[in-house]
Amino acid sequence: MTDNRSPIPVVVNGAAGKMGREVIKAVARSNDMILVGAVDRDLSVRGRDAGEVAGYEPLEVPIVDDLQSVLVLATQERVQGVMVDFTHPDGVYENTRSAIAYGVRPVVGTTGLKPEQIQELAEFAEKASTGCLIIPNFSIGMVLLQQAAIQASRYFDHVEIIELHHNQKADAPSGTAIKTAELLSEFGKPFNPPLVPEKETLAGARGGLIGENIRIHSVRLPGLIAHQEVIFGAPGEIYTLRHDTSDRSCYMPGVLLAIRKVTELKSLVYGLEKIL
Repeated sequence: MTDNRSPIPVVVNGAAGKMGREVIKAVARSNDMILVGAVDRDLSVRGRDAGEVAGYEPLEVPIVDDLQSVLVLATQERVQGVMVDFTHPDGVYENTRSAIAYGVRPVVGTTGLKPEQIQELAEFAEKASTGCLIIPNFSIGMVLLQQAAIQASRYFDHVEIIELHHNQKADAPSGTAIKTAELLSEFGKPFNPPLVPEKETLAGARGGLIGENIRIHSVRLPGLIAHQEVIFGAPGEIYTLRHDTSDRSCYMPGVLLAIRKVTELKSLVYGLEKIL
């Protein structure tokens, strides 16, 4: 258990990214946390103060590009540290596994992990008795949308998901859209019974198929941040649930909650709704 008199040591991986900068500011403003490490592969910020890069006051924590050394540093703190990861899908599995191996509890916001990778990390965390949180979306509003969609799915047999993100997002569909489809599919109800034989004259025009026959459509454009629609249809009516993000600061209450909660866990938990 965390010593209540000691702040939670936090490492931010992906510190120079848009989400990483917001996390650094949020941690710095929290009374029960302290930034002890900042990691980023961007050579232009190497050695610079993480607080200044984030647009905050100096924090005397330089940004480095060696995650292993920062994890070692975090293990020397009085209480068990937490790594917040907002990096790239290509490296998130190894980052998370490394943190668990060092006894630093991961809070993962990077999406793109495959189901088998999540299962492997869950088994590794269980053996290590180390908490790990994988959160496709830290927005409280998105959790509420997903819960409303679950309720609506009891009454509608047709549903599709549209997710829209900025054009620097590497993975498609978004982890949030996948999570939403998984939640709708948990009860085993099949959706979208075919009425006519469908034929795509342009590959991918009908989106990707997941879960209980649910279609996900991805949009990538500059000017967007993160947006999602869940559209239910029935004869004579359409029911649309939509969540829009206008500033990344909306994710920070969820991130801070996850940092606090992961210190109480001894295994992997997937999804913000599990800790609310």
